Amino acid sequence: MPIPVKVLNHLKKSKTPHEIIEHKTVFTAYDLAQTLREKLSNIAKTLFIKVDKEYKVIVIPAHYRLDIQKLKKLLKAKKISIASEKDMQKQLKVKPGALSPFGSVYKVGVVVDKSLEKLQKAIFQAGSFTESFRMKVKDFIKLEQPVVGRFVVKPVKAKPKKK
Repeated sequence: MPIPVKVLNHLKKSKTPHEIIEHKTVFTAYDLAQTLREKLSNIAKTLFIKVDKEYKVIVIPAHYRLDIQKLKKLLKAKKISIASEKDMQKQLKVKPGALSPFGSVYKVGVVVDKSLEKLQKAIFQAGSFTESFRMKVKDFIKLEQPVVGRFVVKPVKAKPKKK
């Protein structure tokens, strides 16, 4: 499945520098990191959430987990939930797992965790299972004009069991 024309046109029209990376079919940020032999921290994970009665695209470094309570506080929301696959298909006309971080293409807001700004470049899902983008994080932020704040937590690493 190639990158959607809407996404390519969005980047072309805005003259945002980017590199298209072809890879085997992947469905998760973890699989993308493994396939490209990249650190998980170099991958931008994209989530689709429902904030009260509207939808948002969330972009975080893939080695972090979303903290819904922190996000709720940042967005001053009463209720936040991960949108269902059905919602994603209905609202964005995309297949589950093929969400790009370009909310403006879908006419929804974007929210980025501040920790993503620490990366000079990141690999972003492109709305395709076989192609992704590498681009400067500052270029992505300039293009999408997201709400930026702190709303992630590092996952706890499991300690090895004692024998």
